[in-house]
Amino acid sequence: MHTIGVPQKLFIVEDSPSIRRRLIELLGELENVCIVGEAESPTEAVAGICRTLPQCVVIDFRLAGGTAVDVMRAVHPVLPDIGFIVLTNHPNTQYRRASLEAGAMAFLDKSNDLGELKDRVAEYLLTRADVAT
Repeated sequence: MHTIGVPQKLFIVEDSPSIRRRLIELLGELENVCIVGEAESPTEAVAGICRTLPQCVVIDFRLAGGTAVDVMRAVHPVLPDIGFIVLTNHPNTQYRRASLEAGAMAFLDKSNDLGELKDRVAEYLLTRADVAT
């Protein structure tokens, strides 16, 4: 795997504390990646993302009080370069379409694609790091 030279910032949005801890453990293993924050609601997510300015956000589709689409619609107009990877236990076509239209770069099923998440985040951050240099 390639090495990301400059530490890249990652933000995690998940309303289940146990899944959030699992994501932090899994993604915390990535080289030169710093998890700069976490949130469980759309309001907390938007505030945290705007405060920490991560390169990438891993976000659950369904959140307490809203969805990933709400967060992306609030963040993308002011911070268009942040990449969003949406995770869900409900991988239906409607949610996928809404997420991609709102600016998600990937839409992954927690049940089947969680193993792919780490590679997707690393690949995205590596590409961003290469562009920055």
